[in-house]
Amino acid sequence: MSDQSTNMAFVFPGQGSQSVGMLTDLAAHYSAVKHTFARASEALGKDLWRIVTVDPDNELDQTHNTQPIMLAAGVAVWDIWCKLSPVRPAWMAGHSLGEYTALVCSEALAFEDAIKLVAVRGQLMQEAVPEGVGAMAAILGLSDQDVEAVCAEAAGDEIVSAVNFNTPGQVVIAGHLAAVERAMVAAKNKGAKRALPLPVSVPSHCALMKPAAERLGGFLSDIPVTRPKAKLVHNVDVAVHSDALEIKNILAEQLYKPVRWVDTIEFMQLQGVTSFVECGPGKVLLGLNKRIAKHAGHFALYDAETLDNLLEAQEAEILHYEN
Repeated sequence: MSDQSTNMAFVFPGQGSQSVGMLTDLAAHYSAVKHTFARASEALGKDLWRIVTVDPDNELDQTHNTQPIMLAAGVAVWDIWCKLSPVRPAWMAGHSLGEYTALVCSEALAFEDAIKLVAVRGQLMQEAVPEGVGAMAAILGLSDQDVEAVCAEAAGDEIVSAVNFNTPGQVVIAGHLAAVERAMVAAKNKGAKRALPLPVSVPSHCALMKPAAERLGGFLSDIPVTRPKAKLVHNVDVAVHSDALEIKNILAEQLYKPVRWVDTIEFMQLQGVTSFVECGPGKVLLGLNKRIAKHAGHFALYDAETLDNLLEAQEAEILHYEN
């Protein structure tokens, strides 16, 4: 038996949280990690755990590998939590790619289907924009409106737009390389504290991804999707969907529309969420969430120590929940 917490949310990270050797500590304590990666590896016909632990030829950061690896990692951590605790969150969300992990963990999408789907997603994204044509950058210290104005000013006959609204004062932009570079200069001139190019090969969530979204829609049409068992808040429209076709359309649109992470966390807070748990490698979302929901409880779950801390918080009723 499990208890669903009406005021707890699990959130799942996307690309950028991967690192060589991630989850090896958990794997030493729990067989679920290697078991989950074995299933993912079988689905794709390649050894994903070897990429995580050895990273031959820098394969971990190749987006067609990163995406299924991050999904498998998040699902593995979730499975461990489910084996050790009866508490289930009523709310879920994922940052970009993490939304697929949330769909698997909410039992709306089969694991093997999702692994194959995100591998294709990564390949389509790379094919849509050849390496070196696009870019992404983080703009720190400007309002959302100022970043949008900077992008409009810098675009010219190219594409650059605000694509990740991560925290107040931290917005990621994406588009053509030259346009992104112009926007970075304009942002600094407007008073941005920093404008940092990001080490990515694909300009995610901007209009350059529309061809990839159209092709992804074809793959999505053949994938069974059911009603999520948690209320899953989607990046594109900050809304909860239960209809399979709506969810598939949202996943396609997600490729070329912004990640509204600030709105997502604030929306869940308004619904009564008081504890946020980042489930998966690293603690990128933990840092973002603390800046958005300053009075909520925040936890990360990525190794044996953080797992023990979360279980202890639950026992001590620091991790509050209501049946």
